[in-house]
Amino acid sequence: MQHSGLNITYKNVPKLDPQFIPLHLFNSVFLQNADKPVGIALERNNHLIAACQTAIHSAADMRQANRYYIGRLVKTLLWMKGGFRIYISGDQAIYLYIKQQYSSGGARGFDNSFMARVYQRPFEVLFVSELPQSSETSYAIGRHLNGCRIGFDAGGSDRKVSSVIDGETVYSEEVVWHPKTESDPDYHYNGIVTALEKAASYLPRVDGIGISAAGIYINNRVMVASLFNRVPDALFDRKVKDIFTRAASEFGNIPVVVCNDGDVTALSGAMSIRQNNVLGIAMGTSEAAGYVDGKGNITGWLNELAFVPVDANPNAMVDEWSGDIGCGVKYFSQDSIIKLALAGGISFRPDSSPAEKLKTVQQLMENDDATARDVYASLGVYLGHSLPLYRHLYGFRYVLLLGRVMSGKGGHIILETARRVLREEYADIAAAIHIILPDEKSRRVGQSIAAASLPEIEV
Repeated sequence: MQHSGLNITYKNVPKLDPQFIPLHLFNSVFLQNADKPVGIALERNNHLIAACQTAIHSAADMRQANRYYIGRLVKTLLWMKGGFRIYISGDQAIYLYIKQQYSSGGARGFDNSFMARVYQRPFEVLFVSELPQSSETSYAIGRHLNGCRIGFDAGGSDRKVSSVIDGETVYSEEVVWHPKTESDPDYHYNGIVTALEKAASYLPRVDGIGISAAGIYINNRVMVASLFNRVPDALFDRKVKDIFTRAASEFGNIPVVVCNDGDVTALSGAMSIRQNNVLGIAMGTSEAAGYVDGKGNITGWLNELAFVPVDANPNAMVDEWSGDIGCGVKYFSQDSIIKLALAGGISFRPDSSPAEKLKTVQQLMENDDATARDVYASLGVYLGHSLPLYRHLYGFRYVLLLGRVMSGKGGHIILETARRVLREEYADIAAAIHIILPDEKSRRVGQSIAAASLPEIEV
């Protein structure tokens, strides 16, 4: 396919999305003859810096391709690492383009306001003659198994909870709820407390509670989370910021840890396979991701792969929240299943929720429906082309796939298709990646079990 004057060729095309252009392949082709160095660095909390050296083309007719490549790279790094300040070196024109894109009124204005809210600092883009050096850190998380614990995973379509005694799960459940469409924070609070009370009833006592949830959390407080999208700002600070710690306080003065669900996904994977250097991807209401490095630590990065682009198709589906196109949320979540099902001619009841639409496709797949198989195979092609991009970013050895989308027969089709795409188009990378699909129970409630290990307790 053609993009910005470059020819992108590949064999495996998603049957239900034939215009898909793997961003990793676009990047590879673009960099082949790039000859002008450009530097990008992002600064986040505690003066941590993530720096990247790359290159663009000096030829005048490559201006569009240069802008596209750097724009997607900045977007990728920003949502992978996080940051309130972007540094650009090497090319003044590229700096001015990124500065305009990431201004409050620019195309990436959502990213500007989101990061400013997360880091509670004004967002800015600076041109520098010398790029700051990388300064990164990592820290240990979870893996505590002693005592009587509750693990709670707050998903966008369902909430999962587990009761764990000395590392053994004695109870777990999964309940459908609708936090993203509810404006009353009491709905969320009551749902959390109900789940915790149910789990507590299976324990002789509660020594600690670990909570996994989509969003960004600092000191157990909610900074930004899509679960509370409909809650008015006037109520957010008063009833949402400390919602998890308030719910946990119903069980006494016990240790509580609230962690991003992506990091808990990676922790779950590392614990289950007893290995490190793991990227965890949970495909559910959105795409949650986390990374456990070679030391078994997490990095403090955002790891919001839902907003990291994977498709270079200029007509890719728009993410309604960020306003951007081609990002992971529309490729590795229930939204992707629904998008592909509609493209294949599968119809849904007008009043069906996204979770119900996913269940419809899953039921068709259990009955070996040919179109449902095409849906899951197309998602598998997405994954096979995107894992090389993710590996370039993280350098992971293992990737663990979790979440509702990976449940049932469809999950196995996604897995086998992704493996085939890797073998056929990325043979050198395929040998270095181990894709793991846990058993059905772990796929659905593994995060809540891992969440139970978060708090450190004394018994």
